[in-house]
Amino acid sequence: MKIHVEYGSEFKRQFKRLAKKYHSLKSDYDAWLDEIYKNPLVGDDLGGGVRKIRMTIADKGKGKSGGARILTLNVKVSEDGMNVTLLTIYERV
Repeated sequence: MKIHVEYGSEFKRQFKRLAKKYHSLKSDYDAWLDEIYKNPLVGDDLGGGVRKIRMTIADKGKGKSGGARILTLNVKVSEDGMNVTLLTIYERV
């Protein structure tokens, strides 16, 4: 399946804020994105194509349960293609 990832303005703003606090966030995000390309339907379905997906933040040292959450909007555009829009990211405290 071909996956196209888009970034919402809220996601960009929150990611920048968290990246200043956690220096490992960029590499953690790259590893998370590899998972999304393999299976875009991972995480909890919130309805309407919105999913909540957990992500580890290595600098926190708490694994996925204490890491970050990313809300995505998945839209199937064809039999073999999907658009994934990253809506927001927030820290689990």
